[in-house]
Amino acid sequence: MTTAQIVGIGATEFSKESGRSELRLSAEATLAALADCGLPPSSVDGAVTMTYDSTTPGELARSVGFGPLTFFQRVEYGGGGGCATVLLAKLAVEAGLAKTVVCYRGLNERSGQRFGRAANSGRLAGDSDGARIGWQAPFGVAVPAGHTALVARRYMHETGTTSEDFGRLSVLLRKHAATNPAAYFYQRPITLDEHQQSPWIVEPLHLLDCCQETDGAVAVVVTSAERARDLAQPAVRILAGAQGLAVEQDHMANYARADVTDAEESRIVARQLEAQAGMSLRELDFGIFYDHFTPLVLMQMEAYGLFNRGESRHALADGRFELDGTFPINPHGGHLGEGYIHGFNGIAEAVRQIRGTAANQLARADTAVVTSGGAVPTSGMVLARA
Repeated sequence: MTTAQIVGIGATEFSKESGRSELRLSAEATLAALADCGLPPSSVDGAVTMTYDSTTPGELARSVGFGPLTFFQRVEYGGGGGCATVLLAKLAVEAGLAKTVVCYRGLNERSGQRFGRAANSGRLAGDSDGARIGWQAPFGVAVPAGHTALVARRYMHETGTTSEDFGRLSVLLRKHAATNPAAYFYQRPITLDEHQQSPWIVEPLHLLDCCQETDGAVAVVVTSAERARDLAQPAVRILAGAQGLAVEQDHMANYARADVTDAEESRIVARQLEAQAGMSLRELDFGIFYDHFTPLVLMQMEAYGLFNRGESRHALADGRFELDGTFPINPHGGHLGEGYIHGFNGIAEAVRQIRGTAANQLARADTAVVTSGGAVPTSGMVLARA
């Protein structure tokens, strides 16, 4: 039986100019998450973040005032690692390696180092990822949007999906963000025509197909079911958690595959989640899908087995992903509408929905699938009401 539970969440505001260091942002989010559940910083003995995060677990521990750490880790693969941080926390708690673990992500992704710029690839120089980029960047495939555009064009060719289909997803998530006061695009919905008229970034991706660049931080507190009973907030069970790295996996550039649109890494995760949770993902109440680019959301939902290939666009057009639809997705507005904190704000939204405290509260929100970045080595979770 699953014993690890999420008991606290915290976040800073989502902005384009935070005016603070990434360490301070992470510290603010962590203190907010601990205050949310009523635990003192000294009770924390574990910390997990991503390799891309500039704040090490040790520096966060010193800044916030954690107790002695018995578990501290960093997870690979950028946006694909968000759910994996919580998975590591779950494993640590259930193995007795730590009692209370903080998972966090803080970044100045707009005012500081921007992941969408080609020059940012230089941060990988000297390792195997840097060598891989060296085979692509000279030919113009130097940014995440470029990698995604090549795959998206093939997916469109094979399934009949159009730019307007991608645009409907962007419109939907901006609609959700427009009624979420925490969202950067609060009260700023868009129309499909505005999506179609937005500038090309890399065809077939418009500007409004691409996630935001956001300053901010989010933190999550994981502890045991026994300790959760005495805390301030209703706990959320981590019913399942998994990672997936496919054969011939590349970091967003999976061109060595027989089918470049095959999101095998997501299927690897989905199979594990269903086995652990003991249910089909189609039975869950809602989904939080990592929306770095609109085409990858549709492809990821199909890889997760929620729809047959090419059919997610029809579910979108039929309104199934709306707040009152049969399978709502990203009620907070996602990365396109709320903010981009490498999936951590999606994890926090899933917790709020299951608690019943979300801005756009769903009528049915007892169970959720939460995903991390698609087209990269990835991870996912199933969360449920405790």
